[in-house]
Amino acid sequence: MAERTDPMDGGAPAPHVADSHDLIRVHGARENNLKDVSIVIPKRRLTVFTGVSGSGKSSLVFDTVAAESQRLINETYSAFVQGFMPTTARPEVDVLEGLTTAIVVDQQRMGADPRSTVGTATDANAILRILFSRLGQPHIGSPNAFSFNVPSVRASGAITVERGGKKAEKVTFTRTGGMCPRCEGRGSVTALDPAQLYDDTKSLHEGALTVPGYKTGGWNYRLYTESGLFDPDRPIRDFTEKELRDFLHHEPTRMKIAGINMTYEGLIPRIQKSMLSKDREAMQPHIREFVDRAVAFTACPDCDGTRLSEAARSSKIKGISIADACAMQISDLADWVRSLDEPSAAPLLGTLRQTLDSFVEIGLGYLSLDRPSGTLSGGEAQRVKMIRHLGSSLTDTTYVFDEPTTGLHPHDISRMNDLLLRLRDKGNTVLVVEHKPQTIAIADHVVDLGPGAGAEGGTVCFEGTVEGLRAAGTVTGRHLGDRAALKKRVREPRGALEIRGATTHNLRNVDVDIPLGVLVVVTGVAGSGKSSLMHGSLLRQAGAADAGVVSVGQDPIRGSRRSNPATYTGLLDPIRKAFAKANGVKPALFSANSEGACPACKGAGVVYTDLAMMAGVAVPCEECEGKRFEASVLDHRLGGRDISEVLAMSVTEAEEFFGDGEARTPAAHRVLGRLADVGLGYLTLGQPLTTLSGGERQRLKLAVHMAEKGGVYILDEPTTGLHLADVEQLLGLLDRLVDSGKSVVVIEHHPAVMAHADWIIDLGPGAGHDGGRIVFEGAPADLVTARSTLTGEHLADYVGV
Repeated sequence: MAERTDPMDGGAPAPHVADSHDLIRVHGARENNLKDVSIVIPKRRLTVFTGVSGSGKSSLVFDTVAAESQRLINETYSAFVQGFMPTTARPEVDVLEGLTTAIVVDQQRMGADPRSTVGTATDANAILRILFSRLGQPHIGSPNAFSFNVPSVRASGAITVERGGKKAEKVTFTRTGGMCPRCEGRGSVTALDPAQLYDDTKSLHEGALTVPGYKTGGWNYRLYTESGLFDPDRPIRDFTEKELRDFLHHEPTRMKIAGINMTYEGLIPRIQKSMLSKDREAMQPHIREFVDRAVAFTACPDCDGTRLSEAARSSKIKGISIADACAMQISDLADWVRSLDEPSAAPLLGTLRQTLDSFVEIGLGYLSLDRPSGTLSGGEAQRVKMIRHLGSSLTDTTYVFDEPTTGLHPHDISRMNDLLLRLRDKGNTVLVVEHKPQTIAIADHVVDLGPGAGAEGGTVCFEGTVEGLRAAGTVTGRHLGDRAALKKRVREPRGALEIRGATTHNLRNVDVDIPLGVLVVVTGVAGSGKSSLMHGSLLRQAGAADAGVVSVGQDPIRGSRRSNPATYTGLLDPIRKAFAKANGVKPALFSANSEGACPACKGAGVVYTDLAMMAGVAVPCEECEGKRFEASVLDHRLGGRDISEVLAMSVTEAEEFFGDGEARTPAAHRVLGRLADVGLGYLTLGQPLTTLSGGERQRLKLAVHMAEKGGVYILDEPTTGLHLADVEQLLGLLDRLVDSGKSVVVIEHHPAVMAHADWIIDLGPGAGHDGGRIVFEGAPADLVTARSTLTGEHLADYVGV
């Protein structure tokens, strides 16, 4: 076919019309707090989205661009297939053009299922299982024989084949699985402490059971008092051996209880099925507290915690079993795989080497494949998800990352930057939500949102190059070159918490004193042992000493559309009581989840219409106009405002409202003061938790923990999700906590927090078995002067020494 030429350009080939689609156009985006945002994103470039926490970055990138791309892809499937897929509504946006397939790599924690590990999440285990089924000696079976998620099955019987003359045939079926029969592939067994289940000095009729949900007179209770297997009026300590066995361990049996057919089962197996089979994080707080108190998890004695059957552990390659391979540090496992020279398995070995090398390259070489995926931090989880994309042959794809540098030491950020640039250079569009100046600096294009957070954000303040951003005068531009100075005078400690002989995970018999009454920062490269030292060793030893330690980890806030800052912080309780007292009615009327709920929308504020395989539609409730309450409830007022108007207030407005005057409520004012202290003054009290950003959720959790009466606060990377400007506010909050007499220990990589510390404890020198030692402890100025560690070098560069 003849090539088209452009007559206006001296006969040079004219660009093909297909090459003109090199932009993603967003026009009129209104998702969450976005205010008719219109931007143009260049394809096959690295675009970084910046702005203060809550300014609308995630709403634009994840909830608009990525969400619409994934929705359109789902629509390419048949209606039948779509019926099995989650349906999502079209984002609030007028025009979206030039979208490509979006792959979202976010910081959502991986499932905490006990059978999910780093190996199963990345398919490395699947390749290892095939490898051992081919090369392992003795040969024990197919890849299933090496899987701790597959139980061994044996069956025999008869089947009738209706073909010509009917004929019964005897059949047997066997499947060899690798699951340890005792722990069922979990690696640990649970032991319930009977003393936490009942008071043996009491009879059942006297309320002996102390398990949540087993209230005297309830059906769970009547199952035991009316079973007839033992005397409910006799103290449990006086039960015979048979009665105690029937009470605690009886197998499931159908019987009539109060005239109703029910299944009777011993108390221990019943609790194991109803409570211990659930994800701990999904439990209600009082259930979780009971489980933590009553259950002891110990390594399975049959498989030694490996989750695998004896047969699976007996088959080896060069003296290494699959259990040994999964327990190795991944960097060591990669070396072992490289040492295997077996032509028949060359493609398998090549794929496995590539996967393991990706772990090392991305800074996760210190993990092991048997590490439970639920124990990974948000940053680690995101990098594990990246593994499968690094060797991908896909191009012209949009990759969307949510703060990929979370949990990374400054030393590791350059490595992450190289990976982002490599994805771009393969011809992909890379969209990154990020606060770190090192990553913003490598962007081809920057979109800065703001100027503030919440209602004060949602507009584009700047679009262009990094150099243009520096000169733009926006909040991000002004803070991009910020450098915190070292303190001229550090606080003097008043005592210390001693840690002796710490060996949690990779710690090597660490002895260290944590100074009290000062701001302590614990740092080191990812995987050096920081969390093991603080959450593993300090909490255990300090807990024994009853030192009043409050730990604020990175566990995600769980909440539905009905949860909001007022319900999560307990603020709604004093507000409801104040309304009830002022109007002489019940507090339950002022809860949208209780008696006061609008009957039409049941307190949700919106009515959902299910459109089968199409995305459902949510429209504001016509009855309550989205206010969530019954009309009669809104007639009751406090300080001239009804309950819906109070929930529509910002934290700052509400703090003033409940501070004095007719609406003065000290209990509510104290909670609002803590929310303002952590920089959430702009949030509205009734805003659903599902709309909060990661940084906002972290600070909301911190505000709740500030109410706890502890002497020592342990904060795990509190700068996660925080803008450069917000970090200043966080440092002020940490100072106020220390000045009020608290001791604050922060696990952190941010150089501004390190520079602001009174005392630094640096772990390393590397990660995994190359870490686990104290490489420096002392004042930040001494660390900078010595430059003896990776942290010291980066901190010296940061403060300009």
